[in-house]
This record gives sequence, C-alpha cells and structure tokens, in this order.
Amino acid sequence: MKEILQFLRDLSCNNNKEWFTANKDRYQKVQAKWYDFCEQLICEVGKYDSDIARLTIKDCTYRIYRDTRFSKDKTPYKTHFGVFLAPGGKKSMHAGYYFHVGTGGGNSYPEAHMLASGNYCYDSKTVKVLREDISDGWEEFSKNVLQKADPSFFVDMDGALKKVPKEYPADAPYADFMRLKSYCLMQYVDDKFITSPDLVKRVAELFRTTKPFNDYVNRAVDYVLEEQD
Repeated sequence: MKEILQFLRDLSCNNNKEWFTANKDRYQKVQAKWYDFCEQLICEVGKYDSDIARLTIKDCTYRIYRDTRFSKDKTPYKTHFGVFLAPGGKKSMHAGYYFHVGTGGGNSYPEAHMLASGNYCYDSKTVKVLREDISDGWEEFSKNVLQKADPSFFVDMDGALKKVPKEYPADAPYADFMRLKSYCLMQYVDDKFITSPDLVKRVAELFRTTKPFNDYVNRAVDYVLEEQD
C-alpha cells in the first residue's frame, strides 16, 4: 500500500495530463496492486456477507478520471482510490462497505483515508421509511445495530437537516437520525493503519461490525424497490 500512497501524493502535486501520461506505466502498476487488494477484501467480507462474495472488480471500483463537466475543479484525475462493496454493485443504491485511500492528512474527503458503511444516495421514500423504522424501534436499532458497530465508527452528519422534521419530537433520543438524509457510519484512519501488513483483515473485521447497520438500511431499500415494482 505504500507504493499506492506515494503515487497518489505525487499525482496530487502533478495533477495534469502531461505528468499522468509520462507516469502511465507507474499508474498501471499501482492500479494492479489496488485491484489485488480489492479482490482480497471481497473475499474476506464475502465470508460473512454472501451478497458481497459474488462481486467483481468492475462492480465495486472506480475510474481515476474525474468528470469535470459540472465542477469548478478542473483537475483531470482523482487523487484517491475507493472500493464500494454493496449488494448488486456500486450502482445498486444499496448500503455497503466503502474503503478509501487518499493522500493522507486531515479528516476530510477526499484527502483522508477512511472506512464507511451505508450509502449517500437514498431517495426520499427510503429516507422516510428509515426515519419511521428508527423512531418506532429506537431501542432495537440502538442495541442491535448501532452498539454492534466498533466504537471507532461515528454517524456521519454531513448534509443533515438543521432542524428535526416537525413530525418528530426534537428532544427524542433518535432526533439526530431524523435529520439525516443519508445514513452512513464512518471513521478516519492514518498512514500507519493504511500501510499495516494485515490491512485486508483489519478492514474486513471492522466492516464485520457494521453488517447489522447495512442490513437494517438495506431492509428499507428493498422495501421501497419492491413497492415500485
């Protein structure tokens, strides 16, 4: 992983077509290393989540080329590698396990290294179902879902509503979850974690603790999908 990390840091300082073209062979080597890591992670997570075991590299990885059409940032390349292990693949709208290697430093996307479980792309119907499920069954959600996750994970409040929706009490223990528009548990990790020799197993074991969270969210996702059929 050290080679991947160094490439991303060099790319962040030389984010242009000329440098990338001159270093294309180097990129292909680190991409192959990244794909090898992802295949191992699919295997490890697949041992406890059968929906993940059937995924391929294409199902869960991303191109390094940025879509700059609607962005003020016109740099052509991403300076991170990410893999999203979700039932049905990265475009399925299901909650899954996301692992991200950035350039390191700070606690912000995309520079930081991170683990996350959940998804950021829920439609309004799914959000409505999740709010109802959590508010009606808070004790179950708290005990059998949140408390199962490793304590290094935290609830990502990025993009949450400023106020609790009026149909829910603002002082309820689940109030913050009513503000969410996406449901995700995440944590940041440092370079030492990223370059550890047992990285695959460490990541897989942390993700194992968030499987109840993903299962809970995907129950709502599947319900909405079934209603649409």
